[in-house]
Amino acid sequence: MKSPVSPSSRLGRAALTCCCLLFWVLGLASASQARVYLDITSPELRKVSVAIPYFIEKTNPNETLASGRQMAGLLARGLTFHGFINVIEPSRYGGKQDVDWAGLGAEFAVLARYETDFSTVSIELRLIDVQQGQMIYGRRYRGPWAKHDQLVLKFCDDVIEQLTGERGVSLTRIAFINDKSGHKEVHLADALGTNITQVTRHRYLAVSPRFSPDGNFLSYTSYHRGNPNLYVTDVRVLKTTRPISRRPGLNMAPAWSRDGRTMVATLSKDGNPDLYLLGTNGEVLQRLTSGQGANVSPSWSPDGRKLAFVSDRGGNPQIYVMDMQTKAVQRITTSGNENTTPAWSPKGDWIAYTGRADSTHHIFLIKPTGGTPIQLTQFWGDHESPSWSPDGRQLVFSRKRQGRSQLCVIFKNGNGLRVLYEGEPGNQSTPQWSPRLDVQ
Repeated sequence: MKSPVSPSSRLGRAALTCCCLLFWVLGLASASQARVYLDITSPELRKVSVAIPYFIEKTNPNETLASGRQMAGLLARGLTFHGFINVIEPSRYGGKQDVDWAGLGAEFAVLARYETDFSTVSIELRLIDVQQGQMIYGRRYRGPWAKHDQLVLKFCDDVIEQLTGERGVSLTRIAFINDKSGHKEVHLADALGTNITQVTRHRYLAVSPRFSPDGNFLSYTSYHRGNPNLYVTDVRVLKTTRPISRRPGLNMAPAWSRDGRTMVATLSKDGNPDLYLLGTNGEVLQRLTSGQGANVSPSWSPDGRKLAFVSDRGGNPQIYVMDMQTKAVQRITTSGNENTTPAWSPKGDWIAYTGRADSTHHIFLIKPTGGTPIQLTQFWGDHESPSWSPDGRQLVFSRKRQGRSQLCVIFKNGNGLRVLYEGEPGNQSTPQWSPRLDVQ
C-alpha cells in the first residue's frame, strides 16, 4: 500500500511546482537579463563546454521522443558550427535534464520544453550559467511545426549573441555552383548543410551567384542563351526569375550596393570588360572604368564608399580599390602575379582574395589600404573564391584536390578549416554567403 500523503506535503509539492513554473515564466519574460561576452578572437580562448539535453515534450515528460532528440541535435550542430563551443555528448548523461552539470564539466546548459498543437509548435528554451547557478537567457517561440528547425536555430543565434555580443550565423545560406547534374548550375543550401536546392535548371553553364543585401534575391550569369547574360531570382519562391542585362558580350558578377538599389557589374558591350553601375532593372547609371585592361569581380565596402575589384591594367590580375565619390583608384596588392576575387569583410577591416603562391591558389587577407598580406590557407590544394560570413568571423571558399572541388570554411585566424556538405556529390565552386535571414 502507498503511504498516505499529508495535506502539508501536498501543499509543499504544489508550492515547489508553482515556483518552477514561475521561474520559467519570469525567466522567459526577461529575455536578456545578463550577458557573458567572450572574446572569441583571442588566441588564448579555449572552447566553452555546453550541455544540450534532449528537449522535453510537455505532455509526455517522462519519455524521450525522436523530435526532442532531433531538435537538441540541431541546436548542438548550430552552436558547434560557430567554432568556440564544445557540446558534451548526451550519451554521457542519458540526455536527461536533471543532471549535475558542474560535475559533468559543463559551463553552460540549455534546457528546453516544447508542445505541439495540430500544425503548430511552442518551444521554451533557457540558457543556464552553471557556475552562477542561474538562467542568463530565456525565450519562448511559437510557429508552424514546419518551421521548428528555424525556431531552434533562431535561439542558437541568440545564444551566440549572449556569449559574444553579436548574433550567430546559423540562419544563413550559401549559394554555389555545382555540376552534379552534368551542368554547372546554381545551388542553394543552409549554412549547416540542410535543404540543398538546385536554383537554375538551364542545363548549361551558370556562374557567379550573388545575394542581395536582404538575402531575398540571387543574381547570377547564365550562358544558356548563347551569351553570358545576367539574371536575378527570388529565392523565397525559386520561381520568379527575370533578366537584368542581356547586352552583347559579358554581363558578369554583379555586386549589390548596401541599400539594394544598385549593383556594379562587368559589361563588355563597348568592347572592353569594364565596370558599370546599374539599376536593379539593368539600366546603366554610370561607367566606372574605361578601357584600362579587363576590370572584373567588384566588391563593395560595407559603408558603400569604396569598391574593390580586379584589373590586369598593370600586366597581370591585381586587386584595386576605387573611391566611389572621386573615382580615384589605388592598387593594394603588390606581391604575386595573380590576385583575384576580392571580398570585403562585413566590418570593413579586411579584404579576402585568391592569390597564387608557388603555383597553388590560396586565400589571403589584406588591409583595404594595402600592406603585407596574410596567407590564411596553408595546406595542399587550390583554395579559391572566398566569401565572408555576415559576422566577419568565418570565410567559405572552394578547395580543389585530386580533381574534386568542395566547399570549405575557415575562421578568420586561420584555424578550424573543415569541409561543408561532405556527402554532396559533384564539384562545388564560387560560394557566396548570404546575410542573416529573419524568421517570421
